[in-house]
Amino acid sequence: MADYLANERKLSLKVVYYGPALSGKTTNLMQLHNLLDPQRKGELMVLETRDDRTLFFDLLPIGLRSRSGLDLRLKLYTVPGQVQHDSTRKAVLSRADGVIFIADSQLNQQDNNATAFDNLTDNLQKLGMDIEQLPLVVQFNKRDLPDAIDEATLQARWAATPWAPIALASALHGHGVVESFRQLLARLYPALDREFALAAEHGVDAPAFIRLLGAAHEAPHA
Repeated sequence: MADYLANERKLSLKVVYYGPALSGKTTNLMQLHNLLDPQRKGELMVLETRDDRTLFFDLLPIGLRSRSGLDLRLKLYTVPGQVQHDSTRKAVLSRADGVIFIADSQLNQQDNNATAFDNLTDNLQKLGMDIEQLPLVVQFNKRDLPDAIDEATLQARWAATPWAPIALASALHGHGVVESFRQLLARLYPALDREFALAAEHGVDAPAFIRLLGAAHEAPHA
C-alpha cells in the first residue's frame, strides 16, 4: 500500500515483478534501469546467490517532484522464483501497489507459469489483497524464442481475465520492457488519484504520471 508522509509531502509506491524461476524478472528490471531516463532512477541493487539470482530482491527507486512539491517515489522489486523461497516472495509482495507478472512464453513453461500465478493469487490472499483489484499486468517474455506460444492462443486463454491485461516482450533485447512498465503505471494511476488527488492538488495527471516515471532515454537495442 502507498505510504504518504504528509509533513514531508512524500508518496512512496511499490511495484513487484513476480513470476516463475528464470522467466526474466531480473532481466526486466536490469533493462528497465538501463532504458529509463538517468534523472529518474537510483542505483540498481542486485543480490545474487548460488541457487537464485534474486534470493531477496532487486531495488530500483524512481522519483519525480511535482510542481506542488510532492515527492513521488516508485520502488521496484523482484522476487525469487524458486519454490523454496515462498516466504521471501510473500514478504516482498506485502504492501505492493501493483504487480508485473513475468511469464515465460515457451510452450513447455506454461505449467510453471500457471503454478506461479496461482502462488501469486494465494500469497495476495494471505496478505489480505484481492488480485482482481490490484493493478496488474501479465508480461509474456521471451517472444524471440522459436518455441514461444503464439499470440492468438495467449489472448484466447486470458480473455476471461480482463483485470490482467497481457503485454509481450523480449527482455533480453529490451523489447517491451518499458512498454509493460508504462502499462502498469496506467493501471496504477486511477486509484492513486482518487486517494491522493494527484491531478487536482499536485498537478500530476495520468499522462504526466506515465511520462515522468516511464520516460526512456533511448530506444531498445535489437
